[in-house]
Amino acid sequence: MAGMNDLAARLRALPSFPEDMPGLAPDAVPEDPAELFLAWLEDAIAAGVRQPHAMTFQTLAEDGSPVGRTLILKDLDERGLHVSTHRTSRKGEQLAADPRAAMTFFWRESGRQVQVGGTVAALDEETSQADWSARPSYEGSPNPDWQVYALRPAWYEFTQSRLDRKHVRIGYRRGADGRWSHDRVTTPAG
Repeated sequence: MAGMNDLAARLRALPSFPEDMPGLAPDAVPEDPAELFLAWLEDAIAAGVRQPHAMTFQTLAEDGSPVGRTLILKDLDERGLHVSTHRTSRKGEQLAADPRAAMTFFWRESGRQVQVGGTVAALDEETSQADWSARPSYEGSPNPDWQVYALRPAWYEFTQSRLDRKHVRIGYRRGADGRWSHDRVTTPAG
């Protein structure tokens, strides 16, 4: 176990967040979480972050255990946040069996993280084939197995990290009426 203790000490000594992180004022966030998400994504794009549209996409395996992999956000519109895959891929089959999914975006340079969860719906064939034809590997033929899905968010959680680890977290929840509410997420002291 001496090696494990050494690893723990080395991990704890690694650099954390710098002092000059962006802020997040809980009383100044927009009513619609998509606005805040898009603002943070635009900030990451403007800062030159490599693959700012990459995220961990989590689905549920047959036994209910979570499965994550890195995907690229394709779009965001009134239908939700778009991703694409083969219908017969592991994630395509998992979504067919259980449409609940979540996404986690992390922009290390700004210390910002966004988690989004909800249910996923398959979009129309025209949207799917337009995405397929825009892929760098496209060779001119349609792919009937290709599917664009939209995650319709039920909740968002925004985290602005800080050097002192007193991170600011804002949680949004969609009500039964479709409206969003939000509050600061607090962590118990201890």
